Amino acid sequence: MEQNDEIQSIQRMAYTIGSNVSRVIIGKDEVIQLLVVALLCEGHVLFEDVPGIGKTTMAKALARSLGCSFQRIQFTPDLLPSDITGITFYNQKKGEFEFRPGPLLSQIVLADEINRATPRTQSALLEAMEERQISIERNSMPLPRPFMVVATQNPVELEGTFPLPEAQLDRFLMRLRLDYPDKDEERQILRRFKEEQPLQELKPVIDAEQLTRLQQAIRKIHVSSGIENYIVELVHATRDHSEVELGVSPRGTLALYRASQAMAAIEGRGYVIPDDVKRLAPNVLAHRLIATSQSRLHGRDMDQVIVDILHSTAVPVEQ
Repeated sequence: MEQNDEIQSIQRMAYTIGSNVSRVIIGKDEVIQLLVVALLCEGHVLFEDVPGIGKTTMAKALARSLGCSFQRIQFTPDLLPSDITGITFYNQKKGEFEFRPGPLLSQIVLADEINRATPRTQSALLEAMEERQISIERNSMPLPRPFMVVATQNPVELEGTFPLPEAQLDRFLMRLRLDYPDKDEERQILRRFKEEQPLQELKPVIDAEQLTRLQQAIRKIHVSSGIENYIVELVHATRDHSEVELGVSPRGTLALYRASQAMAAIEGRGYVIPDDVKRLAPNVLAHRLIATSQSRLHGRDMDQVIVDILHSTAVPVEQ
């Protein structure tokens, strides 16, 4: 009974956050749900799409829906690690050294145009994402919980950018795309933003303590041995695929496992089914693959490779 209550709480929370964000972002219910899945898993999200379709607005709408501290970082080539982690300076009035925290010491961090920062600055963000801490002058400082990085990047404009290293891409639980709205959705956008700015009117619908409690409840969702084997088979298939030079890491295996638990809870179930895994696999696994030179030459999409693997891998059947 206790688990059922927790699942119902997760369902209500997911619906409430989704509805709140939908007041600003129109026609992207699937993406919003995946964003909530990542939030419940304490995972980070990379939005990769063309400019002007709402990536930054989506991240801001999520942050405003949560009663959590929020900071936005505009990544540029001259951004230094200390600009995001903080600095220690000498306060002449007090006659002592003080620490001035950077924007990373927040619960929700929007890393806008992340691929415009230099590798040195990206490495500082890498530590925060994986270790949930920052290092300043040989001292480590834990980050507040919950902690989530929502990053954006433009895959089309390459001038003045620094491609994210594979190690950092692997730290993102999901890679999401918004895509262009259809004609009806675009008309709705024009009408909704005609006289008001919905983003400014959003209010928090959940606080950090509630969110942390639900994140812990996700781990209790049952995953059968058949589902576990299914996830492992999918991951190993990426490592043996002829078009893939480097397959999914064990971190990716765990990411798909956790995301499937969160999706099951959002759907009102206390157990994971194969459809949860199949639905999440492209967003959780594709960005972790490194294509062979031959695949890149032919413009092969790693998302399609994951789809092919899903079609060729046997789905577990309930005993």
